[in-house]
Amino acid sequence: MYDGRVVQIGTPEELFRRPAHTFVGYFIGSPGMNVLPARIEGDKAIVDGATIPLAQGYRPLSGATEIGVRPEFVRLSAHEGLPVRVRRVEDVGRHKIVRAEFVGKDINIIVGEGEPISSDRARAVFDPANINVYADAWLVGPDGTRRGAGEAA
Repeated sequence: MYDGRVVQIGTPEELFRRPAHTFVGYFIGSPGMNVLPARIEGDKAIVDGATIPLAQGYRPLSGATEIGVRPEFVRLSAHEGLPVRVRRVEDVGRHKIVRAEFVGKDINIIVGEGEPISSDRARAVFDPANINVYADAWLVGPDGTRRGAGEAA
């Protein structure tokens, strides 16, 4: 429920992997889904001038467009991806949560317990197959259609 209405009905896997609304993506999971304002141009998203590849091409979208990616589907790299500033690292046992920032926007990254975290690995790479595209906070398909409550994504 969001703002007094049902925004998505589905299995836990559907709610986690393909949230129909950005609120669902942020609410489900710990930490919640990273949501960044983006301009969608075919098979890429442009976030503050940086290009992020998408798994498929999208038709032109109207409204406020964003991408959403779970922290589990972001990795640290030395040479590719968005340049980030690591603010802190939280060791939660099985993994670590890297709290980073890209041009004033928070990005959470989950890394394995033994994975090194250093200043020379300060770029965030999003898995294109797990990036969701949103228009006016609603999940959209490559054809531009909105995926609403109870619909399969």
